[in-house]
Amino acid sequence: MDAKPQQNQEPPTSTLPPQGATSVPPPPATMRTTLRRAAFGAMAGAVLVAGAVIAVPDDAEEKAAPAPGPVARAETAAAAGSPASLSDLTALIGDRQKWVETHPSDAQSWAVLGTAYAEWGRRSADAAYFTRAEQALRRSLAAQPGERGNSAAWVGLGTLANARHDHLAAKKWGETVRARQPRTWTAYPVLIDAYNGLGEYAAAARATEKFGTLRKGAPALARTAEMYRNQGWREDALATAQEAADRASSPAEKAASLHRLGDLAAERGEPAEALAQYEAALRTDPGHLASRAGRARALTALDRTDEALADYRTVTSKLPRPEYVLELGELYESMELDGDARTQYAKLRELLAQARTAGVDESLTEARFEADHGDPEAAVELMRTAWASQRRSAEVADTLAWSLHRAGQSEEAMQYADQAVETGVRDASYAYHLGAIEAALGQDGPARGHLEESLRTDPEFSPLAAPLARQALEALGDPASGGPEDLRPPPEPSAPSSPQAPSPSPSPSSSSSSSAGPESPARPEQAAEPRQEPEKEPGRSAAPSPQTTKSGAAANV
Repeated sequence: MDAKPQQNQEPPTSTLPPQGATSVPPPPATMRTTLRRAAFGAMAGAVLVAGAVIAVPDDAEEKAAPAPGPVARAETAAAAGSPASLSDLTALIGDRQKWVETHPSDAQSWAVLGTAYAEWGRRSADAAYFTRAEQALRRSLAAQPGERGNSAAWVGLGTLANARHDHLAAKKWGETVRARQPRTWTAYPVLIDAYNGLGEYAAAARATEKFGTLRKGAPALARTAEMYRNQGWREDALATAQEAADRASSPAEKAASLHRLGDLAAERGEPAEALAQYEAALRTDPGHLASRAGRARALTALDRTDEALADYRTVTSKLPRPEYVLELGELYESMELDGDARTQYAKLRELLAQARTAGVDESLTEARFEADHGDPEAAVELMRTAWASQRRSAEVADTLAWSLHRAGQSEEAMQYADQAVETGVRDASYAYHLGAIEAALGQDGPARGHLEESLRTDPEFSPLAAPLARQALEALGDPASGGPEDLRPPPEPSAPSSPQAPSPSPSPSSSSSSSAGPESPARPEQAAEPRQEPEKEPGRSAAPSPQTTKSGAAANV
């Protein structure tokens, strides 16, 4: 039996970078690479449950089944549409690096190597591997253009674009492959992630359904569970995610499925259940750092902050994603450890600068940070740019709304906050942001309802924002007693001959999306460029949102 993957494992360094490649310090090799087959088939890259993995079918000339080993396991997982473990991905990278040294014209091997680099960069939060991925994929296309059948390299470029949060480019690559080869299943995970990132939820649902017809089993179930969650269909999402976990066929696939169950429990405001699922994922795959981050969030909600801090420190040292660093900083701030919080925020700024240099779009996390801990005007500018570039997901709408509110532009913020909440996803922070904006505009009734909804959905959705939501709700007080008659304004004085009092005028708090008058800003679909309404899917009551978890807001209402 192979040893379990180590958390600090890194893939071997490519020995043939193209001319002008960025120099990356070589990490220590952890597994001996093996020279295997002379060529791979046409299928080369795919994005699956947790991200991209490499799809490699059997060689027609190789009759015997491959001997069990890390490379064979990575190939088997990819062919099934499953994530590969880190150790197996490492072995596959080493195997392809060794091969292309002596076969530099093997387009399919370059595509496999490039897609594997993109996946490694995503899992390690090391953007230097995205540069390597692009170089390898361009080498693949130079050896065999996409128009001549190299769809694997196009899929790899779509995978890489999604990893960099360039969803518009990912959509282009995915749709190009689909138009030429509509039954190439590897294009559909790329399209699902791209459509969700752009807020094109009806298209994401159609891509999910098509993927389910082409690939059965746990990967398709996982994508379907994600779609149900984004539509706000909690019971369907839970049942489908549980089925995906039950049908998982490898430790990596099982850990990803258990992690998804943990996320769903956390969103329901059930931190104990979430903790159990994350710990089960870590028992299955100790190197699944995303589950360790989820465990830290659950421990925070359970007020086990010392344990949460230990998990966060582990995660941020091995997987320094900006959102994890922000979460740790906010946890420190909630504990009034301001010096430690400032240290994390300084680290976050460094990571964001590195991401910009590497061409990775971390504007969502940066805007969330600036809105609550830095410059709200800068946050507004970041999100306006994202919106204008067709990134119109619920995440972007919510972050733009909160940034506008924090910058003193609550009337315009209302339009975007409404749109985020109306997508159907039950995100406690979305409801909190809308309630806080309504309270600032004097719309006490709707504000009370949305603040109550945020705390009912998840009472501990953020160590900083949840207490603020409770304070805001208390400040609003109880609603007026009595029925509708008691809420009507007194009648205007009238002449004795008048048979009835004039009708009351509409209350400004009767709707959370009321017009602000002729000077009010346009609704989100009128901003930047016209927003195309998504097509209604059968049985769809609202468009889904791509968000799973995010850092809570940290500002006073």
